[in-house]
Amino acid sequence: MIIGSLTIRLLVRESRTLKDKRQVVRSILARLRVEFNVSAAEVDSLEDVKVATLGFATVGFEVPAVQHVLQEINEALRKHPVAEYLGSEMTVGKEVV
Repeated sequence: MIIGSLTIRLLVRESRTLKDKRQVVRSILARLRVEFNVSAAEVDSLEDVKVATLGFATVGFEVPAVQHVLQEINEALRKHPVAEYLGSEMTVGKEVV
């Protein structure tokens, strides 16, 4: 079993309050969970009004398949109209069961 994780930092420029930011974050997470069948959550920068750090995880049987899903998420967020992409970190590895 191959486990992959992706952490992405986004800047939500129009956000004035945590409520504004969380509305954008909830929308992004819900859409990507359904579209890519991944686990997703806000994992850091919880109290920062402008910055959102999102984490995604997926599993599969082949490294290329797992990498492909995470790269597709990365590309989707690079093109997001409200949140500006700041950077990401991807890890794909094998778990011994």
